Amino acid sequence: MSKPDLVKLTDAGLYCEQGDFYIDPWRPVGHAIITHAHADHARPGNTKYLAARSGERLLRSRLEPTASIQTVEYGETLDINGVRVSLHPAGHVLGSAQVRLEKDGEVWVISGDYKTEDEMTCASFELVPCHTFITESTFGLPIFRWNGQATVFDEINRWWKANQEAGKASLLFGYALGKAQRILSGVDAGIGPIYTHGAVEKITQAYRESGISLANTTYVGALAKGTKFGGSLIIAPPSAQATPWTRVFGTVSTAFASGWMRIRGTRRRKSVDRGFVLSDHADWVELNQVIKETGAERVIVTHGYSGEMVRWLKEIGVNASSFSTEFEGERDELQPSQTEADSESEPEGADQ
Repeated sequence: MSKPDLVKLTDAGLYCEQGDFYIDPWRPVGHAIITHAHADHARPGNTKYLAARSGERLLRSRLEPTASIQTVEYGETLDINGVRVSLHPAGHVLGSAQVRLEKDGEVWVISGDYKTEDEMTCASFELVPCHTFITESTFGLPIFRWNGQATVFDEINRWWKANQEAGKASLLFGYALGKAQRILSGVDAGIGPIYTHGAVEKITQAYRESGISLANTTYVGALAKGTKFGGSLIIAPPSAQATPWTRVFGTVSTAFASGWMRIRGTRRRKSVDRGFVLSDHADWVELNQVIKETGAERVIVTHGYSGEMVRWLKEIGVNASSFSTEFEGERDELQPSQTEADSESEPEGADQ
């Protein structure tokens, strides 16, 4: 007799009926387990939250001030209505976690978002063996393959240095939570001063208060009128692009850091001088490697290229299906059209 599923899809989100809790719900519920603090996974309005301890400051910066948040260390096990629950590093952003559920010897793992390349702004991804693996597929196409981050940071540093020598400021757009801090961890702060948009500075401060060492930054809004920005690096969220906020920087070179920069059409649509292929999500190779190494007998694919990923997994003999969730992955507004993605059959570096 088959065992009942430990997680099912409901109108409110991914639900564990046996434990009576949800994972990253998109409607208000009683008990929510949160994989990480990005807005599509950590939504306000729930009665109780459970999350990894290292991400508590970030989570509190995103939720209502009075939110009831219980935190646990990675690997610590709780019994919730007879279901053994533990959180394990996802390597995505600070405090990100995979959720391991176990009941009657059956193990499910819900990945949230993840990447496997080690870096200093969050705990390294931990492979968690399981019977059923629920995986993201934000970059679930073969064209998405990342260069090592040392290569990408070298590209960013050389771009910044060249702009400095030309008397320009370097304005780099990246997601305020996670991407901006990863950029700060990798750039050469000896090149010049680093300034930040308010949204980036707020999250960066939460990282520092959580014990993550990052390059020194100065909030643009705290500077005196007339400050010159030539030679500096300015880090801002995508929403700041083409707004009046950018006019004070004088002559600038603009760039965008995202996995979507792998696609030429996306770079053209963003109208920036450079695109740096840097993502906090697993690429095609990592996704396949993790799915295989979990040993999962069954794989359920959530956001991203879920249809394409399920077809691929079935072709190689994996018992795969999908859940239609409201998770967004890495900024949906940048996601290329299927035509753009299909047109790029070979891996390519960033714009020159």
